[in-house]
Amino acid sequence: MTLTAIQTATSVVDLFRRRVAENGSAPAVTTVAEDGSTPLTVSYAELDRRARAIAAALRSGNPGDRVMLVFPSGPDFVAAFLGVLYAGMVAVPAPLPGKYAHQRRRVSTIAVDSGARRVLTGPADFADAQDWARAELPGVDVVDVAELTGADPFAAPDVSRADLAMLQYTSGSTGDPKGVMVSHGNLLHNVACLGRAMGFTGRTRFGGWIPLYHDMGLIGQLLPALFFGSECALMSPTAFLKRPIHWLTLIDRFGINYSAAPNFAFEQCVHGVTDDQLAGLDLSRWTHSANGSEPIRARTLLAFAKRFAPAGYASHALTPCYGLAEATVFVSGRGDREPMIARVDAAALERHEFRPVDPATPGAELVSCGTADDFDVRVVDPATSATAGEGRIGEIWLRGPSVTMGYWRNPAATAAVFGATTADGETGFLRTGDLGIVHGGELYVTGRIKETLIVRGRNLYPQDIEHEIRAQHPELQPVVGAVFGVAAPDEQIVVTHELRGRPDEARLRNLATSIRLTVTREFGIRPAAVVLLRPGAVRRTTSGKIQRTEMRELFLSGALQPVYEAVDAALREPGRESDG
Repeated sequence: MTLTAIQTATSVVDLFRRRVAENGSAPAVTTVAEDGSTPLTVSYAELDRRARAIAAALRSGNPGDRVMLVFPSGPDFVAAFLGVLYAGMVAVPAPLPGKYAHQRRRVSTIAVDSGARRVLTGPADFADAQDWARAELPGVDVVDVAELTGADPFAAPDVSRADLAMLQYTSGSTGDPKGVMVSHGNLLHNVACLGRAMGFTGRTRFGGWIPLYHDMGLIGQLLPALFFGSECALMSPTAFLKRPIHWLTLIDRFGINYSAAPNFAFEQCVHGVTDDQLAGLDLSRWTHSANGSEPIRARTLLAFAKRFAPAGYASHALTPCYGLAEATVFVSGRGDREPMIARVDAAALERHEFRPVDPATPGAELVSCGTADDFDVRVVDPATSATAGEGRIGEIWLRGPSVTMGYWRNPAATAAVFGATTADGETGFLRTGDLGIVHGGELYVTGRIKETLIVRGRNLYPQDIEHEIRAQHPELQPVVGAVFGVAAPDEQIVVTHELRGRPDEARLRNLATSIRLTVTREFGIRPAAVVLLRPGAVRRTTSGKIQRTEMRELFLSGALQPVYEAVDAALREPGRESDG
């Protein structure tokens, strides 16, 4: 009946009000502070009371108004999100403005693009948010939700499944963020899809560190808990990045069954959790470890399962998934089974061909992202829109009720991405921009079209190069790198990578040379530049995706501040220093 309630609800508000009536004083959201202090838990009834207070304060506006939410993960965000929907308005989750110019620029762009005239935040961040708004968004009203204490009798908004619920701004990994228009129906359908694929019930416990302004944290983790009438435990992304053990401790402490993260987070745990930290850890109740949001590595999955088996972790809990904001979030995945890994001919893969080889034969390993049971999937030649032939990798196109309404106030981008038609006349598809193939019913994702490197007629995936560099150079773990192409005038490869510690000049020179040799040996391409950076210098989205396009622009403009760089003369710009 739990899944039926989601399927029959007329809106998110309708469903949550049912859950409030059923669960009342039951815990809904628990937040764990970075300092390890006593967790803060709020019930369904308390969330409802606070949401009604927020809705009452918003009623001076108009239905359909956009309201920005800038909070850390916690009950204030959850109450504000629900309160906006209670008022019949449109929620616009966004990160806190932050202290760096590029962070503030992103949030300001979201505010201007969405046309939001109100910003909701909590008491700890109110002063900073108000200063930011006064400086960059005159006329925008910043509200501290802690000051809204009343709770009017509930008045159901006039909304249905077809109405706009939120704008989910894309991560900006390949350009300026765009507001994906997500309806109440999109949210209900997508959570139901995820629940069916994973076998969720009202007893499934959720939690993790993905921020709630990101679709993976909000729609892929928090809303399933609320929609199924369970509980979600939250911690800050910063706590995880500082000490990965905090994530695993959260899972153990609260008996979490489902927790999601990008591939890099699982790598961080493999390399960043000590034997002493592992001792006494119980991960036996973690039955669904959703890995998505960036390319999934077979090596990472196997290493994670081996590393945490002593803590009761079972390899069938590994749950590779695929999704994107334009499809609400979840597209494919399958719970409670061993990961499916295909070994394919590496040379054929460079020609966008999927040719399985014997397990004993050298090849590239691709991880299945499960089955897309609730979507019509087509794999299409992105240049001709013709359906790709047998064994051919192409662009993944999707059709189904989870496909969102388009981009907010951006008809050109909407026309280019939504409502695509295949060469044989099938229409209504979303162009994902991702490359992949359906083989044996399983969806394999190989990379993004815009980030594929075409060098001397070969198609190379930057994430493969990045992963191989880290695998062969342990000193580069667990930080990240970005590989991209530049024209000089022919396409050349640039490797940028973070580095911990402060090696001397000789060690830096040897490492740069060694990285070049690794890429040349493994991929047959000599990088024209290797740029070593301090930790945190590689731009990433909120979910950890590498922003390769932005890194390319920073490199070309000379805006990177390298610890060391080795750059060929053909790529040197005036004033750029290099050892050559």
